[in-house]
Amino acid sequence: MKKFLVTVALGAALAATPALAQDQGGHAMKDQTRQQAQKHADRLFQMLDANHDGSVTKAEADAALAQFEAMRGDNDHRGGRMQRMIDDAFATTQAINLQQFEAQALARFDAQDLNHDGTLSVAERQQARAQRKGQTAGQ
Repeated sequence: MKKFLVTVALGAALAATPALAQDQGGHAMKDQTRQQAQKHADRLFQMLDANHDGSVTKAEADAALAQFEAMRGDNDHRGGRMQRMIDDAFATTQAINLQQFEAQALARFDAQDLNHDGTLSVAERQQARAQRKGQTAGQ
């Protein structure tokens, strides 16, 4: 039951959070402030920390992702984004605390906030996505 609740909470956060929303079929994304990105990272960390010990292991994150993907189905684009976030978060470690997780999220936000005004606009997010796709295609 606990795993189910974590999965439902993770799915709800991914569906409701502008930081992870993508432009689908013309639906507009919303601008996001740095403070909103920080709050989102905090909520996501709490959902991933299945045993609530203040640390998320790669195994906890992978289990939450697997549950989310099973719940949403194979055609959901958010699973791939979540997998990239997990891969980035655990690239050099097997566990991460809230401060480290938050710092990584804010570093991603800052890198995408091209005019450094503290708000990630729809245009900035789309430009960052296009750059990522271009880099992936070039590799």
